[in-house]
Amino acid sequence: MKDWLAQLLEQLVQAAPQVDWIRVMYAYPGYVTERLIDVMAAAPQILPYLDMPLQHAHPAALRRMRRPANIDWVYKTLDSMRSRLPELALRTTFIVGYPGETDEEFQALLDFVEQMRFDRVGAFQFSFEPGTTSEPLGDPISPEVKQERYERLMALQQGIALEKNQAQVGKTLPVLIEGSNDGLSVGRSYRDAPEIDGMVIVEGELPVGEIVPVRITGAMVYDLSGIPATAVFPPVQSIGLSDLQPASR
Repeated sequence: MKDWLAQLLEQLVQAAPQVDWIRVMYAYPGYVTERLIDVMAAAPQILPYLDMPLQHAHPAALRRMRRPANIDWVYKTLDSMRSRLPELALRTTFIVGYPGETDEEFQALLDFVEQMRFDRVGAFQFSFEPGTTSEPLGDPISPEVKQERYERLMALQQGIALEKNQAQVGKTLPVLIEGSNDGLSVGRSYRDAPEIDGMVIVEGELPVGEIVPVRITGAMVYDLSGIPATAVFPPVQSIGLSDLQPASR
């Protein structure tokens, strides 16, 4: 049932109104439905953030990976999400050097990343492991080619990520403070998932565990910097959905 995630989120919002931040950490593409988008748009508790691992952008490569290969669906769904959730932060992951990946397929991936302009991208080089579904394909792409493709993809994404972060300068974002020392605090905005995304570096030692409005004054490729605004929100309770990923990940 594709709407199980949307239904679960609806139940969480009703059962735990005191939880301020609910973050969807891993949403397999097949479970990102119009109902899920509706729920995310209607519930302020659910952060406008989505981690949807796409793995590649060329249909032939996706079929070899045994992944959904309907790229038109991806365009349509992401367009729908961005129209309904204007502040949406999108993260995805890609694999380069998967067995059989041609120059044409890799270029299609670069073109896709350039066009879709994800906020966050994680990239991995294919690593052969016996006993996996990819074992019959072998590992025909050389380490040098994998590394070169990885570097090209990440160089492209770093430029996009910097532009995305620069667009936050001048805005005031709620930031969950996670640590402070030596006159600085570090925290996360709604755009930053724990351990995998960037941080917000804030002037001053602020109370850990509180959500503080921060005016963003600087942007780097992965991180933001800023100064506290006026009010301080109560301590935050947050919940992630990282344990809800399908077994086929």
